[in-house]
Amino acid sequence: MKKLVKVVAAIIENESNEILCALRSPKMSIPNMWEFPGGKVESNEDIYSALVREIDEELACKIEMTNEIFNDNTHEYETFIINLISIKCKVVEGTPTPSEHSKLIWLKRENLESLKWAPADIPAVEQLISEK
Repeated sequence: MKKLVKVVAAIIENESNEILCALRSPKMSIPNMWEFPGGKVESNEDIYSALVREIDEELACKIEMTNEIFNDNTHEYETFIINLISIKCKVVEGTPTPSEHSKLIWLKRENLESLKWAPADIPAVEQLISEK
C-alpha cells in the first residue's frame, strides 16, 4: 500500500494581490514543477503549526493565516499519496527567501496557469483562478 503523506501549503498573497509560487528544485521529488510552499505535517503537529514551521524553515519569514482551509485535495502519485491542505496566508515578518526551492515568483491569479504545477497543487490553482 502506498504511504499517505499529509502536507500543508501556504497560499501567500501580497498587497498587490499576487500569489507566491515556488519552483521545486531538481533535487526534490516531483522536480522542476511549481507548488505553493509548505511541507509535511509531523505526527504531533496540527496543520497550522506545521505551516508556520515549514514557511519559517523554507522561506525564512513569518506568516499569518488569513482564513480556514482553502483547498483540501488528495492526489495519488506513482509512489505515494498526498493529502495537500492549502491555507491562505500573508507575510507578517521578513521577505520570503528560498532555501530549498530553485526560485520564487509573485504572480497575479490570471497568470497562474502559465506555470507547470505539481499535480497535487492544480485544484488549489484552479480554485484561485476562478475566485477572482
